[in-house]
This record gives sequence, C-alpha cells and structure tokens, in this order.
Amino acid sequence: SATASADAPYGVQVVALGEGKFDAYVLEGGLPGAGWDKSKKRTKTTGQTTDGVTECAGGDCKVTIQDGKLTLAIAGKKVCELKRIERQSPTLGARPPKGAVVLFDGTGVDEWDKGRLSDDKLLMEGTTSKRTFTDFTIHIEFRTPFKPQDRGQARGNSGIYLQGRYEAQMLDSFGLDGKMNETGGLYSIKDPDLNMCLPPLAWQTYDIDFKAARWKDGKKTEPAVMTVRLNGVVVQKDVVCDHATTASPMKEADSPGPINLQDHGNPFRYRNIWVVPK
Repeated sequence: SATASADAPYGVQVVALGEGKFDAYVLEGGLPGAGWDKSKKRTKTTGQTTDGVTECAGGDCKVTIQDGKLTLAIAGKKVCELKRIERQSPTLGARPPKGAVVLFDGTGVDEWDKGRLSDDKLLMEGTTSKRTFTDFTIHIEFRTPFKPQDRGQARGNSGIYLQGRYEAQMLDSFGLDGKMNETGGLYSIKDPDLNMCLPPLAWQTYDIDFKAARWKDGKKTEPAVMTVRLNGVVVQKDVVCDHATTASPMKEADSPGPINLQDHGNPFRYRNIWVVPK
C-alpha cells in the first residue's frame, strides 16, 4: 500500500514480506513523483503485525498502522496521520491514436507467437509479437503478481524487450531502491531516475519512445536510444543503449525486431498494447 497526506510533507510505502512482516519506507516530501525524489531522505523501517497492530521502526522513525490509520512518529514525536491511497497511472486506458498498430486489446492473440489468453482475457507472459518494428512508440499495461514471501528477482519478474534486444524490466519493486534490474530500469544498462513502481496487483503503464540503432556497411554507427515513462513519469530520458540486454532473445543487428514479453516463471498479465511506428 502507499499512503500520503496533503497536510504533512511525508509519504510512506508499506511493503508486505509475508507471515505478517512488513517494511515501511518513510519518504520526506511525499510519494515518488509527488514530492519525493532521490535528493530527499528515505528511511527504511521494519516490523510486523501483532494483535491487529502493525509497528515498524528504523532510524528515527516509527510507523504504526491500526484500524486503517497510519501514524508516523519521528524522534519519538507524532508527526502526522496518513491515509491509504491507491495511485493510478495517468496513461492507464490510453487509446491507440490514428496510425497505431494494436497488438492486444483483449479480443485474441493473433498478433502474438505462442500467445496465451487468460480466463479473464488478459495476455500472459512468454510471447513475442509477430510484427517487427524499427523506430516507434509503445504503450503497454502490465500487472505484477503478489509474492510477498519472495525476494529480489523472484518477486514477480518479467520484462519487455524492444526489438527483442533491449529490456525495460518488469518486477515487483514497489518501495525498493530503484535499480537497473527493477521496474523502470533498463536491464544491464541504467537505473531509473526514480522508482515509480506501484504495488503488486495494481495495473501499471510503460510508455516508451524507441529509436533503433543505425548501421552502415554492416557496422553500427549510432546506438539505440530510449525514453521511458513509467506510470506517467519519465524515468529514463534519451538513454543510450550501447549494447543488447544480457540474455536478450536477439543480438544487435541492422534489422527491425519484435516486442518480446519475458517468461521468467512468474504469472504476469498484460493488456492494452499498441505501437505507433515512426
């Protein structure tokens, strides 16, 4: 869950760890993209639920959750009470513009090699688009699973490979540090500027502008470049992708490539996928 208050300059992200245990991250200024950025203080607290009361402590902060209210104390003094909010991406449900290629709208998987449709009409992990692309903008909505007892790369893992070569990671990294192997990161290339990952089971969005590498006489003359918006916030701006992602399905080459949705052994779901070729 995520909590925030307009009356106090703090946000708190509460991360479930299973068996009644939690981490709670206290963010000075508000939530990521709404007051907090990497220049501001972030304090990790840990704790558990006992008799219906959750208490987490760390640094000079103490977080208490009881009867649906979160109380934040700093240096032993109550600072504020926060309420739980459910954040949504401003690009959720974005409609494909004129000229877009619709890859998935819930009606079938004809656009996908090894495409599988879940019982609730969502696209499942482990599939590759039949069409290939060079320069383009892509919109995709994705949902991470809830695996509270897992950690790191086991905590709900997938990724979207642009041209089958360059991966924007998908992972339940809500509340974490924001590394290149977490949501918003370009795997093996660059950390995101901000961790805008939402909690597990929340629908999230990637809106990515991709410029393919340029080639001449079989040699690469310019690298691929990406700008990535995660849940409406730019987390990668004109980032140079000077190599294909580690373990990518395809090597760099002078050819268009598909969209690949990685199967990393986790139940991921996707919807509303469209591409605007440039």
